[in-house]
Amino acid sequence: MRRNCSAIITLAPQERRVNYLDHFVRDPQICNGQPVIRGTRVILRTILASLAEGCEQEDILRNFPALTRDDMKAVIAFAAASAEEDLPWPGISLI
Repeated sequence: MRRNCSAIITLAPQERRVNYLDHFVRDPQICNGQPVIRGTRVILRTILASLAEGCEQEDILRNFPALTRDDMKAVIAFAAASAEEDLPWPGISLI
């Protein structure tokens, strides 16, 4: 059974919610329409790739001073929500 997935993710331990869609914008006039952090030209994919390569959040924030901690939380929440999509896992039969 698939759970209803929304753009609002609960972050423990503060039980604070972040609506990650509030942090992103996709505009054809900005970075050729790639999703960016609102108010910046920092591409969402760049942040995700940096995290995947092992960069610490503090280093990313230092390298992109326009980003906030909430922006970073939104990026991670987006990645977590995206991972919940119906993608088959290798070696697991869905039949």
